[in-house]
Amino acid sequence: MKKIIKSFANKTLQPVIRKYLSKTRVYHYKGIKLSIPREVFHPAFFFSTRVLLQSLVKADLPGKTLLELGAGSGLISFIAKQNGAIVTATDINETAILNLHKNGVDNNLQLNIILSDLFKNIPLQKFDIIAINPPYYKKQAVTETEYAWYCGENGEYFTNLFRDLSNYIHQGSLVLIILSDECDIEMINKIAASFHFQLALEKRRRIFWEVFFLYQVVFVG
Repeated sequence: MKKIIKSFANKTLQPVIRKYLSKTRVYHYKGIKLSIPREVFHPAFFFSTRVLLQSLVKADLPGKTLLELGAGSGLISFIAKQNGAIVTATDINETAILNLHKNGVDNNLQLNIILSDLFKNIPLQKFDIIAINPPYYKKQAVTETEYAWYCGENGEYFTNLFRDLSNYIHQGSLVLIILSDECDIEMINKIAASFHFQLALEKRRRIFWEVFFLYQVVFVG
């Protein structure tokens, strides 16, 4: 059944969505108004952002330092800021970074915004919370847009992520990552384990043809 539903979506829904997202769109969510250009992952049509966000807002956010790696549209970062967190939002996509600055001004919400490939340009510090909605399809990204989708032929994104993650957390840090049944979770688990991390399942949620898994990343080294 899943294959039938997905085939239908690929043939009918996705072309319509692609056409709609071919230019900048405005998106509203709980008092936040976002301008989202075509080069940036749109949270209205790709549900992983909202699954992650729904769990994140249940955390104790006021006064906590929060890092969103690969912030994209900035929805998670702006909602966290709205809820009292001290937020750093990063992305490898220059268009996303420029747009984060614009949306911050438009919503009167100030973030620390950094153009960075994962932790590369982030000053060394310990965050209370890290939120990660990663690319997870195995292919080498070439364009800005593709960085939101592809993690490298051998999951290089996750190797780089887990290699440096321990430098940015303390003993009480909460690290959340959202994955899908469409990615190679076994590969990701093996990479995490090689750097002394475990993925502890927090939530499983099916939306249409896709199943999302929200994990807490636990350092066991």
